[in-house]
Amino acid sequence: MPLMLEGSCRCDAVTFQIESHTPVPYQRCYCSICRKQQGGGGYAINLAASASTLEVQGEERLGTYRARISDDEHQGCELSTAERRFCTACGSALWLFDPEWPELVHPFASAINTDLPEPPVSVHIMLKYKAAWVVPTISPADEVFDLYPKKSIETWHRDQRLWVA
Repeated sequence: MPLMLEGSCRCDAVTFQIESHTPVPYQRCYCSICRKQQGGGGYAINLAASASTLEVQGEERLGTYRARISDDEHQGCELSTAERRFCTACGSALWLFDPEWPELVHPFASAINTDLPEPPVSVHIMLKYKAAWVVPTISPADEVFDLYPKKSIETWHRDQRLWVA
């Protein structure tokens, strides 16, 4: 049975629960969007959960942010399809939903109140975009990627035998 994750914003105006087969917070994203929206330590940790199980209290307090994405490989700037949801009362980042993957919601580990399992290793992603002041703590067993890894969150959990059935 998937793990039920309970989360909230800082002021408790928005609370939510969602089921996750992949609750281990192993992936650290250093991109400027994640870092600036919910990653005060220079990175953010995003989980994956089943969108069909999301239950929200305080929905009237939810705001949506869609980032503009630009990089040095493409000219111009495009609006992300991902919807980053946050509390309009206290500003806490809560989760990301992308209609390109409608079966998933990505709760931010920082918003989860449920005790999460300790990851055996970390996967550091989007290091190409890390802030100059950030010095990642990388263990010998950790994986490091300038952009995205080829493994999905599901595949990583299954390979590590951490998939919660």
